[in-house]
Amino acid sequence: MSGAVTSVDEPPYGFDEDAETRRLLRSRPPRAALVWAGAVLGGTVVSARALRGGLSSAMHAVTVALSGGGTVEAVLRRYVRADVVAEEPDIAAREAGTLRLVESLDLPTPRLLGADHTGSAAGVPAVLMSRLPGKVVWSPSDMDRWLRRLADPLPTIHAATPPAGTVRPFDPYAQQSYDLPGWARWPAMWERAVEIFHGPRPDGPETFIHRDFHPGNVLWRRGAVTGVVDWQSASVGPPAMDVGHCRCNLLPYGRDAVDRFTAMWEDTTGLTFHPWADVVAIIGFLDYLRDDPPSDRYVVEDALARSVAELG
Repeated sequence: MSGAVTSVDEPPYGFDEDAETRRLLRSRPPRAALVWAGAVLGGTVVSARALRGGLSSAMHAVTVALSGGGTVEAVLRRYVRADVVAEEPDIAAREAGTLRLVESLDLPTPRLLGADHTGSAAGVPAVLMSRLPGKVVWSPSDMDRWLRRLADPLPTIHAATPPAGTVRPFDPYAQQSYDLPGWARWPAMWERAVEIFHGPRPDGPETFIHRDFHPGNVLWRRGAVTGVVDWQSASVGPPAMDVGHCRCNLLPYGRDAVDRFTAMWEDTTGLTFHPWADVVAIIGFLDYLRDDPPSDRYVVEDALARSVAELG
């Protein structure tokens, strides 16, 4: 399969948004937010373009005309979802702290330019960061090279040493309901998976993790990684969770691609992937799988069944 062009039938991660979500996340930022972003950089925002992707915040590429001449591009993230801010009122402050941490890594990451932790200036909690070159690649021309370079940043991320107490501990994504999907072929297997999700995590190392590592958060140019972005969920937890979360997002490319990605990570680190991370990642999408099932739902179910079986 090396060298083959691979694509997915489903829209890329985070792109399946309804009209209300598009209005909330993709509309032009209000004047207060643009004035704040311009002031941070010492100029005036002259353009703002919505960036598509995740559903937890509004992301815009902004161009700022500097008072001393010239322009600079940046990315403005605004936490406009009231439910997200209510659950995590410190989310902008945490992201700002994480961006300061990862700036020291031997890895291209956004540089923190400014943060409005409470929304007093921007209207809602907001973070302004540098814009990295490159774009997301969903249909690689060389699958093996893409998987290898996708796995390469993980050891560097996991080697970071955040000061004690500055990064929150890992916690599985809580769901509104743990009712099983109506389309499930093996209810008992799903029930066991939910038990594993709520049960103890396996023994092993706890490191800094991205927590939302997948192809939609990696930028590319000419076959090379030019950025790892979207650090809002960074945590301290099992490094296998970054692998499991990415594996879940690689399922549309087939089991072989998932296993090759995992083997590349294992060969580089000397660690062994734990199927517990697959279960936690998939059940962490249970609300979505139940309420808006993807076309590859049975591929997901097969992967979950395989990991539950490995765990006994």
